[in-house]
Formats: sequence, structure tokens, C-alpha cells
Amino acid sequence: MSEEQKVTITVELSEEEAWQLAQFFKRATFTDFRNNAESEEVAYTMIQAAGRVQRALAEKGYEPR
Repeated sequence: MSEEQKVTITVELSEEEAWQLAQFFKRATFTDFRNNAESEEVAYTMIQAAGRVQRALAEKGYEPR
């Protein structure tokens, strides 16, 4: 997928799901992503996407300290 193509997703989560996903993103390290990616480049792409989801969760009040 080229950088020019964008995908918008909408997902409904319970409060518990949103909180736990926010916790996961807070704790996930490069190694976690790298272990599940085909390459370092893919791991960095996954981290960028996770960061966007993390920011969306934070905007809704799910931002663990």
C-alpha cells in the first residue's frame, strides 16, 4: 500500500478493552513489534500505526500514565 492511500477505521470497544489496549501500547517495545514483523521496516510501520491508535485512545481519555 502506498503512503498516499489512507484507510479510515471505526471500532467500538468496551471501556475495559480501550483501557487495556492503551496499556498495551504504552508497554509495547520495538522488540515486541519486531518479533511480529517481517522486517525492521515493517516493524517501524506497525509502530507508526499503533501510535495513531494510541493517540486516538488518548483523545477519548484512555491515556495510561
